[in-house]
Amino acid sequence: MKNDKILLTGASGFLGKYVKNELIKAGFLAKNIFTPSRASLDLTKLKDCQNAVKGQDIVIHLAAKVGGIGFNREKPGELFYDNLIMGIQLMESARLAGVKKFVAIGTVCAYPKFTPVPFKEEDLWNGYPEETNAPYGLAKKMLLVQAQAYRSQHGFNAIYLLPVNLYGPGDNFDPSSSHVIPALIKKAVEAKNNNQAPMTVWGSGTASREFLYVEDAAQAIVAATLKYNKSDPVNIGSGTEISIKDLVTTINELVGFEGQVIWDKTKPDGQPRRCLDTVKALKEFGFKAKVDFKTGLQKTIDWYLSSLK
Repeated sequence: MKNDKILLTGASGFLGKYVKNELIKAGFLAKNIFTPSRASLDLTKLKDCQNAVKGQDIVIHLAAKVGGIGFNREKPGELFYDNLIMGIQLMESARLAGVKKFVAIGTVCAYPKFTPVPFKEEDLWNGYPEETNAPYGLAKKMLLVQAQAYRSQHGFNAIYLLPVNLYGPGDNFDPSSSHVIPALIKKAVEAKNNNQAPMTVWGSGTASREFLYVEDAAQAIVAATLKYNKSDPVNIGSGTEISIKDLVTTINELVGFEGQVIWDKTKPDGQPRRCLDTVKALKEFGFKAKVDFKTGLQKTIDWYLSSLK
């Protein structure tokens, strides 16, 4: 398998760079890892999907249009269409081209709004996703349906992984599309640098989230690529839960922000709770998160501060 040719979509993105490094660490040859840019291949176009999979043995599909709650509320149609059409066309093109394995990356946003904690893979179809995330979550969830249908009818080896919110050095800090950790780090740093001015945070702070360090996520994806070949979806997470209020407190301590935090309760909290059951990933391909949350946060903050210089 280490001599196989791999198409890695989204390779220039936050997660993609880490996955490429982990593939090389695992013994795959760098020259065999095809990492097309968005400018060179538009995966919303069928012809580009067909060109991308030619001669490939494995497809790892990371490419996605993503963002935080604000971005999800602003562009639900784009998030639904682009993510759905990319996945559907790429998997079909891969099947027709004789690709040996397709690794589809889903999202925790696919889970129902009110899922018992910790989220088990069996709970995935027990309700509708949280409304602000639903178009994105459902578009990515259709990759699971497609993967299972293709395995059943065509014997196509497609697997589906469900990562939680990722964070780490190199994350997206653009306030128009960033996720919660980079958004909070940016706000805390700017408030501190502005003479400890008040910091406004969306929601009430009562919602909870689980976060996974990006390098851990990349290791999980590569382990599954090497070892997992079943139809059941698999959660990828750290197995730890933190409230947004406690997250804000922790980030502010690490940044050194001591000013006032204002909670804007006119803005949504998003899903009430998020925390995954990660037993299956450990059982099926030996994955367990390694990076301590505070350590990962400090590394992310240090990277962001260095990027400002």
